[in-house]
Amino acid sequence: MNEARDFDVLCVGLIVADHVCQPIENIPAAGMLIMTPGLSLTIGGSAANAAVDMVKLGLKTGVVGRVGDDVLGRYVQDALQREGVCCDPIVVSQSSQTAATLVVNVKGEDRRFIHAVGANVELTGLEVTDELLARTRAVAVGGFGLNPALSGDNAATLFQKARARGVLTLLDVVVGSDPKAMLPMLEQALPFTDYFLPNEDESRLITGLSSAADQVKRFHSMGAKHVIVTRGPLGSMVCDADGTREHPPCKATQVDGTGGGDAFLAGLVFGLLRGEPLTACLDYASANGARCVEAIGATTGVMTQAEMLRLRN
Repeated sequence: MNEARDFDVLCVGLIVADHVCQPIENIPAAGMLIMTPGLSLTIGGSAANAAVDMVKLGLKTGVVGRVGDDVLGRYVQDALQREGVCCDPIVVSQSSQTAATLVVNVKGEDRRFIHAVGANVELTGLEVTDELLARTRAVAVGGFGLNPALSGDNAATLFQKARARGVLTLLDVVVGSDPKAMLPMLEQALPFTDYFLPNEDESRLITGLSSAADQVKRFHSMGAKHVIVTRGPLGSMVCDADGTREHPPCKATQVDGTGGGDAFLAGLVFGLLRGEPLTACLDYASANGARCVEAIGATTGVMTQAEMLRLRN
């Protein structure tokens, strides 16, 4: 893992233009208007968010995904490039619009999403070529389960090839309308997954199990080397060859939960690529996730490399 390569990480998955409102008092009734302090256009989606977060942590990062040949597609690529993310592996679709989401924040409630899937529906995961895999140390796939084209077989193929080249594999999910359909996909992908990172709600929907401890054991039994189920203010539950255990949370006052899981992933990868023990990696992950949700936007509040390193001093 110390071999010099062009990328530390390739982030594969969803690329989205997010239109985010600052918290409002309530959802207005039909035909009514409510004021918000601000509306922001930002980049979003699992691949885009995680890539920006990782660059802020000093990691050389590329993003693999699909956008439309439209103004939002140009916006997200420009925004990613300004952040220092390599966009060369992005494919521009000639048939679909760039994915977009309205993110509605209501005070005291979890956020709501109105989403157009756009070009993300065309992503297969096979856009990650052998040449790209030879240039990276880790590949992180996000948004798994939302897009049938990014199938269990395709994820397994990608991760199997990655492992053969000594590339670390990480998998995150988004649960769609049929959570049970994800189990066969995961049965294919998890045997080649080094780190699997669903949240507790996603895990409950996929497995039907209410206990986080039971959830991580189930996924570990399906072949994932390390399973980390995130639980928000309750911290995380971990299962690997060393057994099942809890990891404490990092306290946060949530303003906007958008991107918290992506920030957690970025902090984890930061530690793993430094060769830190898993406990330290989870400390990084929890701190980054906590910082993220304390600010409006998916990547606004995440930590820098210098801030992260101060955690261990």
